[in-house]
Amino acid sequence: MAPTPREPSTTPKIQEALDARDALAAALSRAGVQLPAMDIRRPWPDEREASYALVHLGVCPAPVAHALAEVILNGLTR
Repeated sequence: MAPTPREPSTTPKIQEALDARDALAAALSRAGVQLPAMDIRRPWPDEREASYALVHLGVCPAPVAHALAEVILNGLTR
């Protein structure tokens, strides 16, 4: 995923979270699962240098949650 204009300015920790979000989105896509909203959040938006950032997975409908659970369980049985 390309960064969108509303994403916070990039610091190393935010870039780490962006990379993690993109890797998760790509892996889920390969497994046939798409979460409707994935975002990056800083716990305190007014910080100049974020000490960490969070990958916010958003909410999803029940069928997507079931598909995600199935992908996880299938991965555990390998």
